[in-house]
Amino acid sequence: MADELIIALPKGRILKEALPVLARAGIVPEPAFADEDSRALKFSSNINGVSLIRVRSFDVATFVAFGAAQLGIAGNDVLMEFAFSEIYAPVDLGIGRCRLAVAEPAAQAADDDPRTWSHVRVATKYPHVTRAHFARRGVQAECVKLNGAMELAPMLGLCDRIVDLVSTGRTLAENGLVEVETVAEVSSRLIVNRAAFKTRAGQVVPWVERFRAAAAGEADAVAA
Repeated sequence: MADELIIALPKGRILKEALPVLARAGIVPEPAFADEDSRALKFSSNINGVSLIRVRSFDVATFVAFGAAQLGIAGNDVLMEFAFSEIYAPVDLGIGRCRLAVAEPAAQAADDDPRTWSHVRVATKYPHVTRAHFARRGVQAECVKLNGAMELAPMLGLCDRIVDLVSTGRTLAENGLVEVETVAEVSSRLIVNRAAFKTRAGQVVPWVERFRAAAAGEADAVAA
C-alpha cells in the first residue's frame, strides 16, 4: 500500500536484541519473523500498515537510504562505512554493543608497537572506515576487502592484521589473535530515510519518538 511503513532489521544476533525494543515500541512481528529458518523476507506486524523486512546488516542502511524502507536498525559501524547522506540516525538504541578493532597474531603483538606503523596491510569489510582511521594517524592502509572469516587472513599470510567487530574476543583468541587498537565503539541506531522524515512526518516522527522511549526502557510510552 502507498502509505505502508516498512522497517528494515538485520538478521542474526542484533535481531534478537532488537525484538524487545520493538515490543516496547508497541510492535509485535508475526511469529515467522523470529524464525531464522524461515525463507520469507517481509513480514506483517500487529500494527496495521507497518511491515518488517529482515535483511543482512550491511543492507539495512541501503534499503533505508534509497527509500525502500522508511525506518531501520543499523550499527554505527555500517553507518560510518557507507556514510549515506540520505540517512538520519536520531536514536542510539543501546543494543548490539561491541567495538571495531585492529587485531594481529599474539606472537607478533608481543613485540609490536602500533605507534611505529607507517604502512599496514589489513583484511576488513570496513575499508573506508579503516583507511580513515589510519590516515588520521598518518599511516597508509592497504585494505583487502573480505566479507567474513577475517581471522583466516593472518593465519594464511594474506595480511598481518585485521579490522573487525569484536564483542567478547573469543573468536580472536581461538584463532591466535589479540586486539591492539580500538577503531570505534559500536551500538545499533534507529535510522530514518531523510525524505520520508520530511514528506511523511505525521507518520514517521511519532515512530521515532516511540523508539526513543523504547530505548529508554519505557514500555508502550506512546499509544498506538
